[in-house]
Amino acid sequence: MKVVLDANILIAAFAARGLGEAIYELCLTRDEIYLTREILDDVQEKLVKKIKVPPAQAAAIIALIENNATIVHAAAIPPSTRRDPDDENVLGAAKIAKADYIITGDNDLLVLRTQEGTVIVKPREYWEELSRRKK
Repeated sequence: MKVVLDANILIAAFAARGLGEAIYELCLTRDEIYLTREILDDVQEKLVKKIKVPPAQAAAIIALIENNATIVHAAAIPPSTRRDPDDENVLGAAKIAKADYIITGDNDLLVLRTQEGTVIVKPREYWEELSRRKK
C-alpha cells in the first residue's frame, strides 16, 4: 500500500518506543512511504527543538527516513478542503502518490476522514486495519 506519514508519526517513531515506532517499522516492511521535503524539514526541526535531539543525530534520522521513502512535491490543495494550511504538504503528498492512507495524529486531518480516495487514520486504526487483513 502507499502511505503518507505525517510528521507527528515520524517524530514519535524516533522519540520513543511505542506505537509510532511500530507503525514506522511496519510501513518500512509492507508499504511504500511517500513524503515531502517540507514534512522532513518539520520532523528535523521538531526533533531538535522540541525533543532536544542533537542536530547531527537529527540529520542522520532524516537521512534514514529519506532513504526509505519516495520524496514528492506536494500537489496544490484548495484551501476550502483543509482546515490548517500547514496540512497542505501531507494532503498534497497523498494526492501526488495516490496514497491509500495518511497516518496521522493531527485532528485537523483526522476530521476529514478521506481526501480524494485517501483514507486518513490514526496510527491505532491503521494497526488494527492491518491486523484484520492478516486474519
